[in-house]
Amino acid sequence: MKMTQSGPIKTRREGAVLEVTLDRPKANAIDLATSRIMGETFRDFRDDETLRVAILRAEGDKFFCPGWDLKAAADGDAVDGDYGIGGFGGLQELPHLNKPVICAVNGICCGGGLELALSCDLILASNNATFALPEIRSGTVADAASIKLPKRIAYHIAMDLLLTGRWFDAKEALQWGILREITTPETLLSKAWDLARLLESGPPLVYAAIKEVVREAEDMRFQDVLNRVTKRQLPTVDRLYSSEDQLEGARAFAQKRDPIWKGR
Repeated sequence: MKMTQSGPIKTRREGAVLEVTLDRPKANAIDLATSRIMGETFRDFRDDETLRVAILRAEGDKFFCPGWDLKAAADGDAVDGDYGIGGFGGLQELPHLNKPVICAVNGICCGGGLELALSCDLILASNNATFALPEIRSGTVADAASIKLPKRIAYHIAMDLLLTGRWFDAKEALQWGILREITTPETLLSKAWDLARLLESGPPLVYAAIKEVVREAEDMRFQDVLNRVTKRQLPTVDRLYSSEDQLEGARAFAQKRDPIWKGR
């Protein structure tokens, strides 16, 4: 196990899994400097071929993340300042991130914190988690959530959350399909690691292809995306179809054994 810390961001590596912890008391709010460190952390995760899965979590039980640090803004951090590679929190705009990212939410997750969670592929939450997009109450727009949420859940539910800024609990978040699972605070991290290890044992080239196809499909017609896949015009798909792992999957099926994925 390898553990490191860069300011408010701690990382722990075990096997091919990277755990990223936001640790910025009291509330884990994100300022420009923290956002830039997070971007560098997730860029390094993306580019490290020995890493396959990431977990994003926060220190403490009371706050996951309330989003933008308003106190830092009052001290001169511009809301349109340099968030670093990947945009706010390092994930929302990070290009070519073709590895699974799991979010483990504890406590309060609102505003940009919820937008950060929505940037992950799978979200688990403890039963003490609460969520909101309260930007409407401060006269601003939850920009990333306004783009993402209506694509993830029913339109009228998304608009309710965006237009009212109301709070909702983990049970409701699970009901709308935002969460994969609800846990106790004590088991949240272990459940996230169980899921990470499951993904760690899977085919990384397939995961990469899935993430690229899903991204491309957001802005294209079904047939156009399908044509790009079948003609191997997406880099991850082309790499997968030319890989040792593709052959290994077929051989393992024929030999009735578990495949050994090498990511090449």
